[in-house]
Order: sequence, then C-alpha cells, then structure tokens
Amino acid sequence: MFETAELGRSLQKDEYESALPDLRARLVQAQIDLKKTPSRVLVIISGVDGAGKAMTVNRLNEWLDPRGVNTHAFDTPSDEERERPFFWRFWRTMPVRGRIGIFYGSWYTEPLIQTVYKKQKQADLDAAMRRIASQEQMLAEDGAIVLKLWLHLSKEAQYKHLKGLESDPHRHWRVLPTDWKHHRLYEKFIRVAGRMIRLTDRPHAPWNLIEATDDRYRDLTSGRLLLAAMEQALEVTKKTSAIGRRDAANPRLKITPVGRNRTILDRVNLKKSLSKDAYRKQLVRRQAEWNRLVWKAADKGVSNVIVFEGWDAAGKGSCIRRVTEAIDPRLFQIIPVAAPTEEERAHHYLWRFWKWLPRDGRVTIFDRSWFGRVLVERVEKFATAAEWSRAYAEINDFEEQLCRHGIVVHKYWIHLSKEEQLARFQKREKVKYKRYKITDEDWRNRAKWNAYKAAVNDMVAHTSTGNAPWTLVPGNDKRYARIFILKDLCKRLEKVLK
Repeated sequence: MFETAELGRSLQKDEYESALPDLRARLVQAQIDLKKTPSRVLVIISGVDGAGKAMTVNRLNEWLDPRGVNTHAFDTPSDEERERPFFWRFWRTMPVRGRIGIFYGSWYTEPLIQTVYKKQKQADLDAAMRRIASQEQMLAEDGAIVLKLWLHLSKEAQYKHLKGLESDPHRHWRVLPTDWKHHRLYEKFIRVAGRMIRLTDRPHAPWNLIEATDDRYRDLTSGRLLLAAMEQALEVTKKTSAIGRRDAANPRLKITPVGRNRTILDRVNLKKSLSKDAYRKQLVRRQAEWNRLVWKAADKGVSNVIVFEGWDAAGKGSCIRRVTEAIDPRLFQIIPVAAPTEEERAHHYLWRFWKWLPRDGRVTIFDRSWFGRVLVERVEKFATAAEWSRAYAEINDFEEQLCRHGIVVHKYWIHLSKEEQLARFQKREKVKYKRYKITDEDWRNRAKWNAYKAAVNDMVAHTSTGNAPWTLVPGNDKRYARIFILKDLCKRLEKVLK
C-alpha cells in the first residue's frame, strides 16, 4: 500500500500561490451549493504522526466558510464515551445534510492503536474494520460522501520533521510525548495501517494517500480532494433529482405480500387472560423481582434497552408504566418517538436513537423506535422501497453493536385483534379524559391493517436475531400483557446477570 506513495513530492511557492485563489473560490462556491442539497461530506483525516494532520485540519477550516463546517477532534475516549457503544461518540457529531464534517482522529484510531500495542489480536482488528466498512457503506447509501485522507511520511522524513520541531523554540510544543514512542514503532504502525486501509478501501469510501513531506503539496492536495468530494455530492444530487429517488426493494429480500392470509402474528394466542386477583398478586411479585434485577444490573454496569412496538391502542403506555413504576427514576429514561423533527430529518434516521443510548447500568425505554423505518415509513411511503428494504440489515447491525457493548436489548410487539382495537377506539371516544389518545391518524392506520400486518411479519422475520429477538405479546387482555412483559424482562436479565 505505502510502497506506491510518491515520496518527496513538493510544490514550489509560486506554483502554490498561483493555484490557491482559484481553489479557495471553488471550495467556497461548492460549499454554498452543497447547503442546498440532501448530501453531506464527511472528511476523515488520519496518517503518520508528524505528517501535519492538525495543520491540514486548520488549513481546510481557513479555506472554508466556518458556518458550514463541523470539526471534531477525537482523543482517548472519556468515561462517558466508554460507557456507550464504540460508535456512539461519532454518531453524536455527524454533520447534518448540506454540511461538511471534519474528523481529526476517527473510528480508525483506537483499533489501530490497540493492535499496535498488542491489546487486541489481528482477528479483532479485522472484525473492527468490517464493522467500520459497514458503517461507511450505510452512510454512503444515505447520501454521504466519505472522504478518507491518509497523510504519509517515510520513517526518515518523520524523524527529520520531529527533530526540526523539537529544536525550534517556537514550535517545540507541537511534538507530543507519544510522537517519539510511535516513531520507534513506525514499522508496526505502517504494517497495521496497511492492513486497515486494505480492508476498508471501498468504492463508496476510498482511501486517498497523500505524501506529506511538503506542507504546500499536502494542503493543496487535501483541498483539491475535498473539492472533488463536494462536486461529487452535487453531481449525485443532480442525477437523483433528474431520475427520481430509487424505489426498488432489495430483490434478495423475501417480502410478504399485502393481504396474505396468515402471518407470524396469527400464531399469537390472543385468548390468554388473567383475573384481577391473579394480576394483583403477580404484579407485586414481578415488579419486586424486576426492581432487584435492575439494581443488580446497575451495580454490574449492565444496561438495558427496551423497545415497545405494537398496534394503536395495544396498551404500550400502560405496559411501560408498570415497568417503570418498579424502578428508581434515577436509573431509567423513556424516549417517546413521534414523527422526526426537522433536525432529525437532516440526519440519518438512526441518529436520533444513537444519541439516547444509556450509559452502563441504566435503562432506556423506547415508546416506538427505529422500527418505524420498516413499518410506518414503509406503509405510508415516507421511505422508498430501497431505503426501507436496506434498513433491516442496518437495524441488525445497530442492535449487534449494542449487544457487543453488553447492552441487553428487549423488543416487544404487543398484538391484539382488529375487533379488540375497534372496541378500544370506541371506548376512547366516549371517555373524555381518553379522547386525546384517539386521532384521525389512528383511524387511517386501521384502514391499512393488512399492509401493516405484512410489514410486521417482515420486520420480525428479518430483525429477530439471537442477541436481540422479538417477543410477540398477546395483548387482547391488558393485565396478561403487562405480566407477560415483566416476566420476560426478568427472565432475560436474570440470564445475563448469572
């Protein structure tokens, strides 16, 4: 990989100064045009220590309109960041559509350092690179242009650069304590970095190798690559506008036809019920058990993510209340999910869920969730077939990351019959303090019962995994549903805590 680098490339001062005004003008104009599009550009700056990564970041910020750029420098993860899945801190800082995000240090840094220092094996590095490649593909499919720059120096050039900085009384502070240590490990870093780059150099997110011996050549090349990335984003937007959004589902997916006689929901026994006396007795016992287990999980740093989905009027709210009234308020948060806000629409659809993930030992409850992508957005055509059909794999990858971090993921679909739903709708209309719960949208959704039923079948079929399975809850009897969920929560958490 690095053998192909054109070492010693340089640029004369007059050539640099001649090219710079036009480049800066085109960069700013492309940035202005980018703001009007649904695309975004993500710039990842990596490379050899001493190659001028920080200086390149500063130069790009100097040449761009700062109002359209978000720059983030990632150092050693903080305690808050370590208590969330690996990608959490990167998702929080993703640029919105129409903007540029510059990452100095990125999701590549920690796997590289961990491998060089033998804190993880090569197999762990390879697995991390596969996950990174998957994340970058997901971002690219959502319209992001991922520009990856590797600023390279030979070992000899790195030595001369560090020595020169160290001897300069005005710039010696640029030499960090780790720079010389990493210089001694140069061959290891290059070997690991080469493998890292080979595993993640993809058409949708290619690596760009820049010879960084000469500051002018490095900066001008970086600026030109950024300009090309923005022009690519503009071209993609232009083509998409001309031909319309892709609306073809993944042909390899088995999609349930609307109106199919039987689906997975038909296997749920809706005759299950519980008497009031049995319910009261079991509620006290199950809530006490749930409380004990949540405190035990908090002590061990095990967090829980609980997803509630189900038909309108299925009783999600009442089930959530029975779950939370048994927990100390300091240990949980409820995230009610409605239609995305303008800010949320400016991000990838998973962004608004990443930001609410719990720290270690806490519980987050989602009242509706990321599955809206393959339910309401599919049925109501808010997402194209291409978008919702690829979401199954994206969701599985997202939940796998949560589980890998140690989060226990519970997913409940509360099912009820169409007749029971109608009875509850009518009851809500008659009771004054419940009328706010029934809307025109509920009646519209009910009219599309078969379409939602098919979507639920595909959701369960494609996203029920070993670590994050779906649990279908019989919901015709509310008392039975509440105890069923509490019992299942305890059973799954108890198994993890043993």
